[in-house]
Amino acid sequence: MTQSSLRLEPAADPDAIYQLLVDAHDALSPEHGRIMETRLILLLANHIGDPVVIAQAVDLARAGLPAPDPPAC
Repeated sequence: MTQSSLRLEPAADPDAIYQLLVDAHDALSPEHGRIMETRLILLLANHIGDPVVIAQAVDLARAGLPAPDPPAC
């Protein structure tokens, strides 16, 4: 991968952003929380708009996670 254009420095107030994300789940069921997270991801991806930057973010977010199991035949 080429040099990332993804911003990796901490935000001006990372604690406030974290709290916003936590509070967004208040009173939501796990299923509705997952729906809200998916909508948020799509909104932010649309705001970013650059597929290369989004791909870099996906790669960084998946880094260190176990590989998915192969599909059952």
